[in-house]
Amino acid sequence: MPHLRLEKLSFTRQGRVILRDLSLSFAEGQLVCLMGANGAGKTTLLRLILGLLRASDGGITLDGRAVHDFGRRDLARILAYVPQNRETPPPYSVGQIVAMGRLPYTGLMRESRPEDQGIVTRILMQLGLDALRDRPCTSLSGGEYQRVLLARALVQETPILVLDEPLSGLDFGHQIRLMVLLGALGKAGRLILMTAHQPDLVYRHATHVVLLEQGRVLAQGTPDTILEERRLSTFYDVSLTHHDIGEARFFAGES
Repeated sequence: MPHLRLEKLSFTRQGRVILRDLSLSFAEGQLVCLMGANGAGKTTLLRLILGLLRASDGGITLDGRAVHDFGRRDLARILAYVPQNRETPPPYSVGQIVAMGRLPYTGLMRESRPEDQGIVTRILMQLGLDALRDRPCTSLSGGEYQRVLLARALVQETPILVLDEPLSGLDFGHQIRLMVLLGALGKAGRLILMTAHQPDLVYRHATHVVLLEQGRVLAQGTPDTILEERRLSTFYDVSLTHHDIGEARFFAGES
């Protein structure tokens, strides 16, 4: 399983510093949640990790090898990506979109193999999408299409899964089911790196939390040490209290 390391990473766009001097290290078996206000640099950080952007300074390595030294197909066998659901769904069926996750293994010009079809079917069933397999994506709700994007990433069967606000657009039940699934994937040995805005769910399921503020790491650690009322009250500039019930922690704003 690859070890992901960020060394003194900085990124500047049009003279504006987006990320500054980030040093982070992630390993297999972790479910890491990046949290921060809009504009904190979360999406930019993910795009740098994916090799879609180049750092202005510092670097990102997978097992000591720079991300940009990998070919795109090789990288797609290591990193799978679920973007924010802001795109217009293409006029393809659910099954066709999900099957695209196998392209790093089959290539564009080869027909899918029985084992690839089996993986697609298993993931569709796991995410409750099997009944929608032949539906055009243009007919789906935003939450349904978000699950399609997740399924496409899961069928890549990569050791690292990168998700940008995967809970956005999902109803509460699917948010919980997704976090349970991601937690299970982490326990099975994958590295899950995601952005999120739901401290209750992050506390319950994540293994690590990174708080980003104006392009810097404000704090990082386990959920029980990072996600507590005093720190988050300052972080979000609201008055919060937390309440522990069993292994869960719930946050409430004071009136």
